[in-house]
Amino acid sequence: MSKMKYILSVLAITLVLTSCGENKKNSVENILESNNLETIRKKRAELMSEQDVLQEKIKMLDERITKLDTAKNIPLITTFKAQHEEFNHMLELQGNVTTKNLLVITPEYNGILTNVYVKEGQKVTKGQILAKIDDGGLGQQLAQLQIQSDLAKTTFERQKRLWDQKIGSEIQYLQAKSSYESQIEAVNQLKQQLAKTTVRAPFSGTIDDVITEQGSVVGAGQTPLMRIVNLEDMYIETDVPERYVADVTVGKKVQVEFPVLGKTVHTNVRQASNFINPANRTFKVEVAVPNKEKSIKPNLTARLKINDYTNENALLVPQSIISENAEGEQYVYVVKDKNVEGEGVAMKVIIKTGKTQGDVIEVLEGIEDGAEIVQEGARSVRDGQTVKVLTIESNKNDK
Repeated sequence: MSKMKYILSVLAITLVLTSCGENKKNSVENILESNNLETIRKKRAELMSEQDVLQEKIKMLDERITKLDTAKNIPLITTFKAQHEEFNHMLELQGNVTTKNLLVITPEYNGILTNVYVKEGQKVTKGQILAKIDDGGLGQQLAQLQIQSDLAKTTFERQKRLWDQKIGSEIQYLQAKSSYESQIEAVNQLKQQLAKTTVRAPFSGTIDDVITEQGSVVGAGQTPLMRIVNLEDMYIETDVPERYVADVTVGKKVQVEFPVLGKTVHTNVRQASNFINPANRTFKVEVAVPNKEKSIKPNLTARLKINDYTNENALLVPQSIISENAEGEQYVYVVKDKNVEGEGVAMKVIIKTGKTQGDVIEVLEGIEDGAEIVQEGARSVRDGQTVKVLTIESNKNDK
């Protein structure tokens, strides 16, 4: 029989003898039935004394078991060492791609669309003629006005020569001059009207859609003729909550993900609005989107991760190892006094945390650089408990 079993047997025999030694006369039941206060108090004092003796004996036995038992039940844990590193917090938002160079062209003149000179998918340059609308006789009117203007010009030039020679009256000279200037103005106005019958590209781009076919009757400012788009100057506009107004500024780094394309691009905030919308307490932010491959289209959904906070000397821990006490304080366990066999003491440390990103959280107070923090087993250890460290993780995010 081993020493430990022998000690346990002695304890069991002692308890049995104590129990059997209590005669019926001195039993608790008989003393309670006597209703004698002094006798009851005396019996209670005896039992308390016996309990103290038993507790002391049990403590002695526990101490001896601890020394003799080589297979102690020590929790096995893993740890990682806290290290200062750069921490970038990302504000995640959603937005749609758009461009200022996206336009549905409408005519400036009423009439019949006589000619469409472009096709869908065709690249055009700024000022290029896209279509022609019947001028309704404006061209003939312009030719007649031009003849009258030429006559007025000739008359004016002759009157001017005579007037320079002091021949004729001043009123004749002024009338000729006024008539000539009026004719020039009338010609210019008609030319402007006639120019409206020619539809030109407002900027360089691609004809995305020809909406109205040749031969259709169109109305000024009402009938959509075609849609033109330029995919080079793309951007995303999104609404940012007002609490980030000091953090999300021009130049901040942005990671843009396009789930449909499986594509990620890195860019910056190029414009942040100075106006807070009172309806939803947000301000608009514009993010430039490089699009050399022309794969990003207008109205495409995008996920934005805007770098609103950076700490170049942060201590980070996994959120999964943090617990909270009844007072609402957060804490983790660190290993102290570790020996060569990897055994140490788990100590509870109250911490103050900052921002979170993914599975990690920033620790602002409570942990020093190089502290050995419990990872696997953090939820099962107790403050002051002896633990055995199996491994020290090189990366706190490794599972």
